[in-house]
Formats: sequence, structure tokens, C-alpha cells
Amino acid sequence: MAPIRLPHRLALIAALALAVPAEAKEPGFDHYLLALTWMPSFCEFEGDARDDPRCAPGTGHGWMVHGLWPQHAGGGWPEYCPTAQRNPSRRETAAQVDLFGASGPAWHQWNKHGSCTGLSAADYYALTRAAVAAFALPEVLAGPEMDAVIAPRRVEAAFIEANPQLDEAMMVTVCRRDAIIELRLCLTRELDPRPCDAALFRRECALDAARLPPPRNAAAP
Repeated sequence: MAPIRLPHRLALIAALALAVPAEAKEPGFDHYLLALTWMPSFCEFEGDARDDPRCAPGTGHGWMVHGLWPQHAGGGWPEYCPTAQRNPSRRETAAQVDLFGASGPAWHQWNKHGSCTGLSAADYYALTRAAVAAFALPEVLAGPEMDAVIAPRRVEAAFIEANPQLDEAMMVTVCRRDAIIELRLCLTRELDPRPCDAALFRRECALDAARLPPPRNAAAP
């Protein structure tokens, strides 16, 4: 996906703010959470069982967008909100495959989270794209160390090294069973990094070390 440089990102956010109807500008949410899934872990725990195409051998996915989620200050979030905005068409969700990996997840994220932003589906996808493009997504441990058992803080350290505007207070690493599955970045409504609320850290991985399965770069023999 093409990076969105800072001036363009700010112009996009300003344009989207003007596009939101006045009745939708009430403070229904405070900030955003950008959730990034480590796809090899997702595939192991969920995707393989349902033949998710993003988990096919050779796809090579590492970090992929889970979603951009509106959040309430202090914890909690709105979801599945009534909205006057129309649902995205199949063509619109198909255009988000590079972002979400498939059109189904793009639809789900709009339905559950985008509907709570006051934005149209097209503008929600544009905002999500801008949020992702503002960060470099490191593969963390490429090469022989991959699939090792590592401290979750090493994942956060890799993100901080690639994105000096971040620090540990602005992200939360999430585990499922014995593996790292997600990194969540706390952002302002202008998509700038912000400290995460204390409630979010209750979801942080409690393991001293966890697996990080490798991307499926090569097709199975």
C-alpha cells in the first residue's frame, strides 16, 4: 500500500471531519485503537479451521490490519452502531483486500466499528488506510530466529525501532494461549500516537515469553 505522507494525512483527516454530519460529531468516542494481527498466529488458532484464504500456503502474510476501532476514554468501545450511512458495496470491500487481506473482514470491520465513527464506509476505509500508512510494520524476527519463543517486549521494541514516535505506553501486545497474536496501537482521533488507557493494559500479554510463528512464505510441498 502506498504510504500517506504527513501533510496528506492531515488534509485527509480535516476533509473527513467536514464530511461527518453535525449530528454525528457528538463525543460518542474519544480516540482510536489500530489493531494489527500477526497472521501466522491467527491462522494457527482460527484461520486454518475455516479455510481462510489469507492462511493458504505461500501467502506470506505477517502483520495485517484487524481494524481501526473507536474507543471510549477510560475503557470500553461502541460497536454495531445505528448509522444513516449506507453499507459498502462488494466492489468497495473488494478494494480493501490489500488492507484487510479479504473482502469479508473489510465488511465486518465497517459493520462492527466503522458504523460508530459517523463516517461513510469509503471514508472509514480511507482513514484506516491512513492510520496504517503512518507506521512501518516490522517483521520483528526474520530469518532463523523466527518461530522462536520471545518476550512480547521484543515485538514492541521492534515497532519502536521502526517508528521512533512510539513508546511502550502507546501499544499493547496480545497473546492467545502460548503465541503472540496481535499488537494494538493507541491513536488520537487525528491518528497521532497517544498513551493507552490503563484498562487496555488488562488485555496485555502476561507471558514472559511467547511463540511467534513464521509467515507462510513457501508453498507446502
